[in-house]
Amino acid sequence: MAVANLYETVLNFKLNRNRLNLELTEYQDQKLNATYAQADAQSLKNAESHSVRDYFKSLFEEDETLQGEYTDYTEIPEFEEEIDKITAKYQDMFNELTAWETSVDAQITTASAELEEVNACLESYSSMLSSNLQEDYDYGLK
Repeated sequence: MAVANLYETVLNFKLNRNRLNLELTEYQDQKLNATYAQADAQSLKNAESHSVRDYFKSLFEEDETLQGEYTDYTEIPEFEEEIDKITAKYQDMFNELTAWETSVDAQITTASAELEEVNACLESYSSMLSSNLQEDYDYGLK
């Protein structure tokens, strides 16, 4: 009877281990998605910034009054304002994505710790089951 209870306990731990492994895989997929989303957002920000730079650079090169007033297109006040708008627009998105990634990291850490605990218990109960089976087998031989 004790062997059956131990066997059932071992099976429950294996079920929990498999569930935790699945959760960890899902969390790692979410983290990968967060990383990709952050890279995509950075790419969009860079594209918009380059577009603004190209516009102001061509504007500066074509307008002699701007060339007389400023030494470079980056000194034009509207240029800095546009770049600041783009930075502010994407900063909120970056903050949200970073928070999401941090949350997923915390879930991964929690699930990993729980998995280690389950693995330790599984090993302990498996050892007890093996020991009890050996004792039952030895008892039958005596």
